[in-house]
Amino acid sequence: MAYDVTLIPGDGTGPEISKATQRVLDATGVQFNWDVQEAGLAVLEKYGTVLPEQVLDSIRRNKVAIKGPLTTPVGKGFRSVNVALRKALDLYACVRPCKTYKGVRSRYTDIDLVIVRENTEDLYAGVEFFKDTPEAQELIAWIKEHNGATIRPDSAISIKPISTSGSDRVVRYAFEYARANGRRKVTAVHKANIMKATDGLFLATAQEVAKGFPDIEFDDRIVDNMCMQLVQKPEQYDVLVLPNLYGDIISDLGAGLIGGLGLAPGANIGTYAAVFEPTHGSAPQYAGQNKINPMAMMFSGVLMLNYLGEREAGKRLEQALADIIAEGKYVTYDMKPNRTDPAAGTSEVADAVIAKLAG
Repeated sequence: MAYDVTLIPGDGTGPEISKATQRVLDATGVQFNWDVQEAGLAVLEKYGTVLPEQVLDSIRRNKVAIKGPLTTPVGKGFRSVNVALRKALDLYACVRPCKTYKGVRSRYTDIDLVIVRENTEDLYAGVEFFKDTPEAQELIAWIKEHNGATIRPDSAISIKPISTSGSDRVVRYAFEYARANGRRKVTAVHKANIMKATDGLFLATAQEVAKGFPDIEFDDRIVDNMCMQLVQKPEQYDVLVLPNLYGDIISDLGAGLIGGLGLAPGANIGTYAAVFEPTHGSAPQYAGQNKINPMAMMFSGVLMLNYLGEREAGKRLEQALADIIAEGKYVTYDMKPNRTDPAAGTSEVADAVIAKLAG
């Protein structure tokens, strides 16, 4: 059978790594009908939005999408396309495996963690009030009256909603993922010692969900301690489940443990759709140079194959990537011992992976 999959090339270096990943996925022997949809800066002028409605319609129709990176300005302009996708499609669980491969320059070996991040709530919910607006001033006064807290009048405010239902489903997903993939332990990460209302609710919900999975070990860690633990003894952890902001930060820490974002895949899972993507940015300064490492998106393709039930193809693709990394010949400059060493380009990495898949 052929799978209908939405392909969003992205912007910056996105189109290059998307093309390389598409070629590699086609080479696995799994059949795809690619529904190519444009989003990001490239379509802003044409559609007046970075996320045209036809992109969302395509994903809703096909149920599965894979995308390249999309540019998000820092501190100004439009909100993240990635955040908008997750909210519009209710992609509530962000899954980011962190696994070391032989041949990668890293201070660590044998890292094999999975980070499950809640994707729709917390400080990323987008409930914000800018400084000096009437809404901000009204909220500051309301908080003073109802909570007693004094907030400086020149403050901007972000609201942090965390719900029982949102926490329940992402924690439940983490346990179900652990069970389905032979994982041994789930750790809930929080700051419930300080944020007793929001993080306290997340922790209490996780503890309740854990009772339904007696075959999976459960514990919890305060987020700052978790950062230290991952640096000192990452082998003690397996699946981590976190609220949105902590999950974003810990995901990059995990990527650092395994050698960088160039090897960090991601999956955004919802009840009715799933979107797979590399976790790194679009690096527009390198666009068109055939230079950027496509492996994070290729590893995201492995996650997509597994999600589709094509686990044998996913296993073969992961092994091909692992072999290329171990050999060290056909890898991009960021994976070379010295960045001045001769390196493969984006398309040459795809060529090498395809050759491995062909045997």
